[in-house]
Order: sequence, then structure tokens, then C-alpha cells
Amino acid sequence: MTQSGNGPLSGVRVLELAGIGPGPFAAMLLADLGADVVRVDRPGGAGLGIDPASDITNRNKRSVLVDLKQPAGVGQVLDLAERADVLIEGYRPGVAERLGIGPEPCLARNPRLVYGRMTGWGQQGPLSGTAGHDIGYIAITGALGMIGPPDGPPAIPANLLGDYAGGSLYLVIGVLAALQHARTEGGTGQVVDAAIVDGTAHLTAMIHGMLAAGGWQDRRGANLLDGGTPFYGAYETADGGYMAVGALEQRFYAEFIHLLGIEDDAPGRDDLAAWDGLRTAIAARFRTRTRDEWTAVFQESDACVAPVLSLREAPGHPHLAARGTFTEHAGLTQPAPAPRFSATPGTLRRPPARPGADTEEVARDWRAPSLATPAGDPRRTERKETAR
Repeated sequence: MTQSGNGPLSGVRVLELAGIGPGPFAAMLLADLGADVVRVDRPGGAGLGIDPASDITNRNKRSVLVDLKQPAGVGQVLDLAERADVLIEGYRPGVAERLGIGPEPCLARNPRLVYGRMTGWGQQGPLSGTAGHDIGYIAITGALGMIGPPDGPPAIPANLLGDYAGGSLYLVIGVLAALQHARTEGGTGQVVDAAIVDGTAHLTAMIHGMLAAGGWQDRRGANLLDGGTPFYGAYETADGGYMAVGALEQRFYAEFIHLLGIEDDAPGRDDLAAWDGLRTAIAARFRTRTRDEWTAVFQESDACVAPVLSLREAPGHPHLAARGTFTEHAGLTQPAPAPRFSATPGTLRRPPARPGADTEEVARDWRAPSLATPAGDPRRTERKETAR
């Protein structure tokens, strides 16, 4: 029986060819929403270099071990592709084809298969065959150049903006849209080319509109949403913490300066020439109390002020705790599945998959006998040991 939860994707089979970064995260999201995700790991692995038991991006999945350098391994992947609804791979362009598991042979076996391709540069273009990482992808799209102070280098947003927002989420949108098409009358499978550069550029649509209309300057720290205004930014507190201020609207700003205690002395908000003075006044006031003290001042107000928390602190925030935004599963504190569904909620069903631990189970459930290890073969014992 297919191992899936009660999520909206229950019954959908996803085959993930192991990689790192945005591909595994996209597959995790599909798994969180109930899809039966089988990850094809290679001998030796290509993981993050951490204990597989801690790799949260492999939660809710099962893993099979396949040697794609061997003809038998290629046949095993094609057998699984024949039984899948979605396939996800994150190789450089042409690698899957050279291995014999590209779109052509997979779609020949399964014409309704959605073949999702996750890359940084895309399948075509001058850079498509070159190596890259998040920072380079978001650099050429203009996104990185928007972030940071006007008098310093761009600020690096970890790999959240490119890999996951511009990459993983667009891949998930693409494969779900293609899956809907494949399941309609007369629909067919197809290839989804999800490039991080495309998705990240797409995320800047509103900014490009503002730029065209003259409402955005093409430089850092000079705009409404990039720290250019004194009422949208982060300010240091007495203990070295920070408070994030987003008091954009007039009524929220009024409550902000009232609670901050500078409403009688603050320079005019609408006087751009006075913004440096306003910024200085806000900064000086925030430095008079600790982050926790200011958090208490602004608690549950409409001033749009929040403490800047660390990764370890975030799960303990009262609002996130009340919503269950983070949860503990298999001994790991981790983000809970998102978004939420009233009738078919996503769940955490399985801990991070260990490479090859579920090969026999998947061979049975997906009715793929080519994966099964014959009784008496020492590899069968090895797999059982790995699963423990």
C-alpha cells in the first residue's frame, strides 16, 4: 500500500533523484502534503555532509539505493518512473540524458509523467552548463543588489531567496500545475524546467513595476522596503539585540512613535530632509532598553515592531508556539508542514530517510520487482541493518 498521509497529495507518487539544495526541499514539501516520495540515493551519497538522521529535507520520504552507473540501476529507475506521477532531478543539463534516465526514456515508459528539472541557470543559455550557487543566481537577477546598506556590500540572505524561494517553490508550483494538466482528459505528461534565475527574477515583479513607475530607485537603501526609510528597518537595543520596525502606514507609525516615546520630539515623517534626524532619534531611543523590554512594550500592538530572533529562539516565540509553527519529531525541532489545510492537513509521518533503508518496502509497495534483493543476498541484510 502506498505510504502517504492525509494530506491533499495523498496517493501521488513522486520519484526524487538524490541531490542537494532546492530539489530535496521541493520533494520534502510534496511529501509533507501527503505525497509518497521515494528518493533514489546513490552508493556513497551526495548529501549535505551531515548525519542523514538530521537531514530534515528528507523527512516523510523513503529511500532506495541504486547504482546509476550500472545498466541494472538505470532499469530500476525507469521501472520506478513508470509507476510515478512526478519525477524530480537536479542534475546539470544533459547529465540525466547521459545516464539514460532523461525525459525521453522516462516519458516513453510513462506518457503522463511530470518530469521536474531543478537547476540554477536553466536547461538553456550561455551559463547552463556551468557550476553555480545561490549567491550567483540571485546576483544576476538584480535581487541581491537590492539587499543591504547603501554604503556597504549587498547582504547575503543565506540561500533562502534563490535556492528555496526562486527554486524549490517554483518547481513545486510547476509540477503541480503540470500534474493537473496530465490528469485532465486528453492531458499528457511534460517537462518542467524550473531555473532559480527564472523564479528569482519572477519574485521581483512588483519592484520592477515600481521601478517603471518611478516609485523605486535602482540602488540599495533608498526605497520604501529596503531600509531607505527610517520607519522600515532594524535597530540595535541596549543588550546588542535588534528590533525590526515596519511602521509603513501613517496610523501604524503614529502608534510606533507613541510607544517608542518620541512622538513629541520626532522630526516630521513626511519631511524627507528630516529622515536622517528621525533615524537618529529612533536609534537612540531603542538603545535605552533591551530587546526583551522593547518586545514587552510593543507586544500585541499595531506598531508593526518585532524582535529579531535567532533560529534557536524562534520556536519559543509565543505566537509561533501557539500556532505550532515549529514542532518536534524524531528528536528534531523543525518547521511544521505548511501551508495548512482544513480537511487534508499535512503531517510528519516519517523521520529523515536513511539512504537505501526502504528498498525492499518500496519494491513491494510500488510493485517494482527489479528493486527487490533476492532472498539470501547479503545486501538484503545490509539494508535491514541500515534501516535500524
